[in-house]
Amino acid sequence: MAVKPTRRGDYREIVYDSKHWALLKNLREKASVLMESLEAFHFKPVVHGSIARGDVKQSSDVDVFVAEVQNSFLVETALEKAKIRVNARLMVQATPLYAMKAHIEIDEQSSVTFPLMQMRKVEREFYRFGGELNLAQLKADMRVCGVDKRLMLIEPTMFGHVESSIVDREEWAAKTLGTSVETVSDRVRALTKRDETGRTGVFVKKELSVDETFELALKRLADSSPAVRRRMRK
Repeated sequence: MAVKPTRRGDYREIVYDSKHWALLKNLREKASVLMESLEAFHFKPVVHGSIARGDVKQSSDVDVFVAEVQNSFLVETALEKAKIRVNARLMVQATPLYAMKAHIEIDEQSSVTFPLMQMRKVEREFYRFGGELNLAQLKADMRVCGVDKRLMLIEPTMFGHVESSIVDREEWAAKTLGTSVETVSDRVRALTKRDETGRTGVFVKKELSVDETFELALKRLADSSPAVRRRMRK
């Protein structure tokens, strides 16, 4: 069932039980393994979303992200050296305006993603909007503020978190998150529109063949797609 944005402005306090803390620890350990393999090759990965905030569920994904354009061979070599098996490799572009990304699926719950072209500021700040941690912060057991798909700001506490809607409070949310108001407003518009019209899918989602590199697949796609070529030039 899709998660709907929430428009209430009052605070709600959530207290985590022992099962929740155990689940958070388990998911963070999975993220650490992926991040350590990438840091061994001098990449700078972050984990983002509920694992960074702390409000995890059994269905929470382990999303590891490297913000800069990378050589895909080196990223895949880093995972291979750590004996991390790859389940699938996909190129994903959310809309024609967004950067194409390499998405390496480890299993149904875990993935490593990095851009194949330069991202705009609002795209990079998307990860801070949802909450992100680097490996050192993760190992220090930090939790950070971030916004979930309900447009609720999750603010960690000693016992769990407090949450409140950011709708009509975009400037306050931007200051709390350390992002631009533009990024917050963009996410509010996108998630509110999705709630009203339903999920419309992504612009590009292509699984790579075994002998295909991300760079080669991107070139082939750009040769046949004017929209992809325009985004690459930008």
